[in-house]
Amino acid sequence: MKKTVKKFPLIAITAVTSFLITSCEKYLNEPSNKSLAIITNLEDLQALLDHTMMNSSPLAPEISADNYYLTDDGWESLELETDKNMYIWAENNVFQPGIELNDWTRIYQPVYYANTVLEHLLNIERSQSNNLKWQDIKGQALTFRATCFLDAAQIWCAAYDASTAETELGIPLRLQSDFNIPSNRATLQETYNQIIDDLKESIPLLPVNPVAKNRPSKPAAYGLLSRTYLWMRDYSNALRYADSCLMVTDELLDYNDLIPSTAFPIPRHNPEVIFERWTDLGQVLTSSRAKIPLSIYLSFDEEDLRREIFFQKESDDQITFKGSYLGFAGIVSGIVTDEIYLTKAECLARDSNINEAIQVLNTFLEKRWLKGSFTQVAATSSNEALAIILEERRKQLLFRGHRWMDIKRLNKEDANISLVRTLKDEIYTLPANSPRFALPLPDDLLGYLK
Repeated sequence: MKKTVKKFPLIAITAVTSFLITSCEKYLNEPSNKSLAIITNLEDLQALLDHTMMNSSPLAPEISADNYYLTDDGWESLELETDKNMYIWAENNVFQPGIELNDWTRIYQPVYYANTVLEHLLNIERSQSNNLKWQDIKGQALTFRATCFLDAAQIWCAAYDASTAETELGIPLRLQSDFNIPSNRATLQETYNQIIDDLKESIPLLPVNPVAKNRPSKPAAYGLLSRTYLWMRDYSNALRYADSCLMVTDELLDYNDLIPSTAFPIPRHNPEVIFERWTDLGQVLTSSRAKIPLSIYLSFDEEDLRREIFFQKESDDQITFKGSYLGFAGIVSGIVTDEIYLTKAECLARDSNINEAIQVLNTFLEKRWLKGSFTQVAATSSNEALAIILEERRKQLLFRGHRWMDIKRLNKEDANISLVRTLKDEIYTLPANSPRFALPLPDDLLGYLK
């Protein structure tokens, strides 16, 4: 099933110059003619990849998920109608037209940058002296493009199902920087194939240890492949690449070393962070509006350090989240070691490898509990082990951009997770496996993409 459009909308391409900081403006002054003649060396291309937009994450998956709730007053105080509509899973008008507040542009602008780098890299001769840098830049560009496509699939596509993926709608796979080339909305299978191909191609090109955590690396690509296969419910491959990632870096932050009473106890660029991607909280997810359900807060034992490290009890007894992996308020969606441990444990449990699954989980959990208080988890069946692991995944990965796709994929496993929100005595429901788990396209794309 392919949908062809006349031209990729200018919102996703020509708006790129509005985001450029001074050091990058020279590279994209004339994107429409593809000249970009000012790019002459690898340093120019690396500067483009180091642009902050490359590490920006979309907000829609977190706003749509059930990690929080808004009070009536909090919802009413939202300035944008699109934010209000996204919160109640409306069928249209959920993405702000324009630039900064539109997740479509947050995703496809970095794709444009990555394609620009890949194209101009072909004009720079590889030599013995620049070969490693040349390869690294190509690997970074491929990884960024794959990551953005994966973000888009999470937002605008149904959960992956191998039996229907050849006919389900995927996303536009923009593989060239020239916006005059018509766009096709690929199938879901083609979408995931492209993500996997980009990541697999990037692995031999990337370094094990990047210059900075905002740059992709070999373990980052392994982690992204593990995430991709998990979302596809291909648990054997998700396990394979989780193992590959942990063989390179398996360090866990010991929460006993943190100071829970501080505003943001988890430091930025801590040992768990492999590849940093993040976004601000927008208006919806600020602590003044987004409140944590009591059921989530009480799911943490008193001697589980995450209870105090993740949450703040306000004077009105409402609970807010402070457990960002940024050291300040924001959503982190990059590759972090804790995610990989939990993915490995889940996949082992699904493969009936109960003892190893629980061993992996216990290794992880011991770093989260007050020293000397942790009692090892035990399970006697695969289903019991899986239930425990999924509960810990739910707890650890709060506000990390995972919950929306976890709901979608687990509902394919008959989890039957429905979402309910109440505002002003009106109940809004999103039933399990509803088509509305694939968010509507931005209204300003209607007529371009179907």
